[in-house]
Amino acid sequence: MATSTYLAGTQFLVGAVDLTDQLSSATLSYTFSPLSDTTMASTGTSFVAGLQDNELTATLFLSYAASEVYATLKPLTGTVIPTITLQPASGAESATNPKVILTNSFLSSLPVINATAGELSTVDITFMGGVVTFDITP
Repeated sequence: MATSTYLAGTQFLVGAVDLTDQLSSATLSYTFSPLSDTTMASTGTSFVAGLQDNELTATLFLSYAASEVYATLKPLTGTVIPTITLQPASGAESATNPKVILTNSFLSSLPVINATAGELSTVDITFMGGVVTFDITP
């Protein structure tokens, strides 16, 4: 059974701002919209890939300090984010440590406060759409 253990955290940059130290988890769904190419001669439904329909959900510790989560994401809320970069671990890009670049995704909302007594505040942020590319060149 294949498993992956992340001993070093995923690198997470929004534009040029490194939010790795605030990232608790990240899930990027690399998705293509299915387009039916089924014909009258087909004996079953068939599909081809349409446009990319990606989604990135990140759980971040909510920090209000300069160059941290709130200060970085508030002005980007309701806008298209030019570049978000993720990488499984620090180090050079390679086939086993690809840099994943999400360009032109949309951030529709930003939870401003998520507070519970005695707990560290986290927020789940969802970046919608955009185009995913993979860089494996060091």
